[in-house]
Amino acid sequence: MRRWRKKLNGITSHSSDWESQPLRHRCRTIGKVAAAIAKRAEDLTALSLTDQRLDPVETITAELLPTCSALRFIGRQGSRVLRTRAYNALGRPAWLWGVRSRVHRKPRGQVLVLGTWNYPIFLPGVQAAQALAAGNTVLWKPAVGCEQVTTCLIDAFHEAGVPRSALRMLASDAASAIEAIDKGVDLIVLTGASETGRKVLRQAAETLTPAIMELSGCDAVVVLPGADITRVAECIVFGLRFNAGATCIAPRRIIAEQHEADLLRAALVELLDQSDLVTVHVAARAAVAKRISNAISVGAVDILGQFDGARLLDSGKMSPVLLDSVKPCDEIAAADLFAPVTSFLRV
Repeated sequence: MRRWRKKLNGITSHSSDWESQPLRHRCRTIGKVAAAIAKRAEDLTALSLTDQRLDPVETITAELLPTCSALRFIGRQGSRVLRTRAYNALGRPAWLWGVRSRVHRKPRGQVLVLGTWNYPIFLPGVQAAQALAAGNTVLWKPAVGCEQVTTCLIDAFHEAGVPRSALRMLASDAASAIEAIDKGVDLIVLTGASETGRKVLRQAAETLTPAIMELSGCDAVVVLPGADITRVAECIVFGLRFNAGATCIAPRRIIAEQHEADLLRAALVELLDQSDLVTVHVAARAAVAKRISNAISVGAVDILGQFDGARLLDSGKMSPVLLDSVKPCDEIAAADLFAPVTSFLRV
């Protein structure tokens, strides 16, 4: 099938030889990527080690295993999920009794995947795999600093049978993403901070380009009366330390009644009082320092008393931060931070 590109009202559509492959073949090809990744497991693990991620076990458990699981699922179930579906008259009103319909899944065309630095394998890897299984072509822009691990991962896709024309890597700088959107893509997929999402949406709005965005979050731990405080404290500490706190599922808010909050505060102080310093990613340091400082300035209490904003900005190093007396309206109570920070919200 020849390649074609069609413009309608300034919006560009793309197609490729990859789209013309049978759905089952595409899904099985994506499923084979898991084996290609397994062959490169040591290389991918080594390339994922950074100042923020020092433990190779985190890469294996949080990136390689779930990525391979997702790829195998696509290989086994993708064609069933994406198959054409027929709908008959059952359950329709009488005046539509004679209507028959079929739903066909058509690829969007060219998908731009904007990778993230905190999970450079799992998040963009699965997003690219899903887009490819559906017959799209993918432009993959890695986060700055993730060029080598992304190259290794894309090589696994190519080895498994994904054509180079269907999956291409862009430069890691923001200008490459801006240029790709200007030239015309059919869908943008982004995982990142809310401010990054705003910037991308502003540009996408100019061409009405659809976008799928996962813009972090501010996850809460709700501590019920009678909870096992020791276990809760251990889980919170694990969440704060995992990937140096640079994960969107880290415990950012602790919501508890006064009694449980007091008990948990004491347990967390005991566990975190002598914690080692962690390194905050350069892209997150300024926002983390600003929001913690702002919170303290409006009444939040630095329980451990170890926050040093100047050190964080200069070296990227910080101790875990526990804040008490945080109000629901405070900025930090809804902030998407990529560092080991959590706040007590007493109820």
